[in-house]
Amino acid sequence: MPEENLFSRTFNSFVHAHYGWYIVAIGAAMQLTTNFVSQAFAVLVVVIRDNFGWSLTAIVLAYSLRSVIGAVLAPSAGVLGDRYGARKVMFIGGGFFVGGLLLLSTITAIWQLFLYYSIVLGIAQALFRVNIPTTVAAWFKTKLGVAVGIQQSAGGMGASVLAPGLAILLTQTDWKTAFIIIGIGGGAIVFGLLAFFYSEPSDRGKFPYGEGEDGKTPTASLSAEITKIRSKIFLKRARTTRAFWFLPLIHHLGCVGHAIIIVHGVFYATTRGVSLEAATLIISIYSFTSIVSRLVVPILADHLGAKGVMALFYLLQGASALMLFWTQEPWHFFMFAAVFGIGFGGEMSAFLVINRQYYGMGPVRAVFGVQSMGAGLGMALGGLLGSVIYDAFGSYEIAWILSLAASVGGMIAILLMESTKEELIPNWEEALPEEARIPVTQSAD
Repeated sequence: MPEENLFSRTFNSFVHAHYGWYIVAIGAAMQLTTNFVSQAFAVLVVVIRDNFGWSLTAIVLAYSLRSVIGAVLAPSAGVLGDRYGARKVMFIGGGFFVGGLLLLSTITAIWQLFLYYSIVLGIAQALFRVNIPTTVAAWFKTKLGVAVGIQQSAGGMGASVLAPGLAILLTQTDWKTAFIIIGIGGGAIVFGLLAFFYSEPSDRGKFPYGEGEDGKTPTASLSAEITKIRSKIFLKRARTTRAFWFLPLIHHLGCVGHAIIIVHGVFYATTRGVSLEAATLIISIYSFTSIVSRLVVPILADHLGAKGVMALFYLLQGASALMLFWTQEPWHFFMFAAVFGIGFGGEMSAFLVINRQYYGMGPVRAVFGVQSMGAGLGMALGGLLGSVIYDAFGSYEIAWILSLAASVGGMIAILLMESTKEELIPNWEEALPEEARIPVTQSAD
């Protein structure tokens, strides 16, 4: 009986949980599904080089172009999400995601890698990368740090769990079969999850978590025209803040710092005599240890203020690059990966929290899209820098120094921003025309 009561209480708690927690779970699953091919690109570098014989720079250039495409389109993805709803935008993203993976199964020439991986999947990346986390944030008035931490940590498990699986799939089957399986399976998961994914709490007649306990009823969903006006005015006011311009730069520098390592770490290990199977564990280890910091850092940022927490983990990410100067044996690489993962996970996971601390419950998808543009360009530049340096010098030492410098530069930029103790534009709605203001909610009675 006690066991039945415990099960019953657990089941009832799950069934009656606020829908925001379902959004967290769905968002994490979609992030894991749509992002793991990018997270595990270091595996593809080795397999593509072996199967097709293309140069390292050409292969990594495809990765960089994908990041550029995703970066350039990120602000538009945020605007579209604010205006038409994240769910509709991500249905379109799902089409590009499935199409890109299935087309990858047919490649025989380098131009196809650029078209299918860089452009088609780059479009999908932009639509998902901006709209998944900002939708999670929209569902939480309080406990944002916990929600973001769960979503980021669970979503980041993709590389730790699936990178070894991708390596096995690509070595046990042919390229075409592997990507047909990934495309069909990934598409089924994404479209199945989107059926239950709602852009705003008002789309289900609910309040964000932590709001509405006073008996008031939530407002109805806003029209596309109203959301367009609100987003335009909010963006105009946000541009007057220093944080609006610094956060894309900070995201850019952090991504340069870790992209060099993410893209080239596995290949570097194989040049040191580590087998591909063992080198793939580097991805699994840093992805696994990043889960801890992805979970903890948003919570710490929510309670202590995001600036100091973010600066600390930028420094840790940069300092870990120094370990690569003495890595020789597999266990050296595994130790490095464990440390790097903690800094890497903490570097990226507090952006939604710092946006909330700066901009409150405003429509931040477009703002976050600009920050994602900085991140995507950083991923492109970091990955490309590593390959150009290696092809030119036959060594990665300069690349590791640049990785350290970028992360430390990001830390300095964080410390130069405004304080997070007060919102920067708390009265932005006063600039709205009357018809675009959210009316005061009425009592349910």
